[in-house]
Amino acid sequence: MEFRDYYETLGVERDVTQDEIKRAYRKLARKYHPDVSKEENAEQQFKALGEAYEVLKDPEKRAAYDQLGANWQGGQDFNAPPDWDAGFEFSGGGFTQGDGQAYSDFFESLFGQSFRNAGRQPHGPSQQGGDRHARVVIDLEDSLNGATRKITFHVPEVDAQGHVRTRERVLNIKIPKGIAPGQSIRLAGQGDPSASGGKAGDLYLDVEFKKHPFYRLDGADISIDLPIAPWEAALGATVKVPTPSGRVDVKIPAGSAQGKKLRFKDKGLPGKKPGHFYVVLQIVLPPANTPEAEKIYQLMAKELAFNPRAGLGV
Repeated sequence: MEFRDYYETLGVERDVTQDEIKRAYRKLARKYHPDVSKEENAEQQFKALGEAYEVLKDPEKRAAYDQLGANWQGGQDFNAPPDWDAGFEFSGGGFTQGDGQAYSDFFESLFGQSFRNAGRQPHGPSQQGGDRHARVVIDLEDSLNGATRKITFHVPEVDAQGHVRTRERVLNIKIPKGIAPGQSIRLAGQGDPSASGGKAGDLYLDVEFKKHPFYRLDGADISIDLPIAPWEAALGATVKVPTPSGRVDVKIPAGSAQGKKLRFKDKGLPGKKPGHFYVVLQIVLPPANTPEAEKIYQLMAKELAFNPRAGLGV
């Protein structure tokens, strides 16, 4: 993915004020507007200006973009670091210049989903303060057991001089037992204050899970790939298996095939309808990297007369 330097597009330095960004955009937009410009690439340039301004005019998008850009080392290829936007608070400004197709793949992949779904609107005639939105990344174990975590949030603000700054605030968050990726935690009164003296808005935390070194999550079900030796699959065995609640002894049935699933009922994510825990058998062949190992494989080839392609008619 090609990184887009929005500051370069608008011809401004990275530390300019919000007013300077607005002036730069207006000047260049007049120059490249397709209806009046005689520049050969006016339409393309005008579109690039609009995309850059969509991000830099908004203090929240700009702060997130600055965080992201700090990871760019130059060149054309750019991969955003995992969870780069976790902990940023957004009020949910969303798109203001057309649908997502008007933007580059860079913009859409990094800002589209986050900002299109960010935040909720203030609540009707009560003039309650606006809701805010942030993404948090938790461990699978936090959901399995429930937890309280201290989380630092980054709140973009514009200072008295018109520069975008990021203020940190720290909250102790109670993570409900059984919460799943894509669900939200609502923190009442932690959103924007009301301009008319009403109640403050709420802060919604969209939950994602860190990648686990052992387990995969599919809905409420948890799976682990269990490597086993060919003789354990063929003859059966009892082996140790790590589970979220600790190591357990698991009996491998004789004649087990590659990919066979062993189910532990209701041992997945807890809830009204708890998920299951699956052990997925993965048969691992020992290497033939010694003369003795080669002899064993040669003996197997001779004595077993096994044709794994018999079902193909060959």
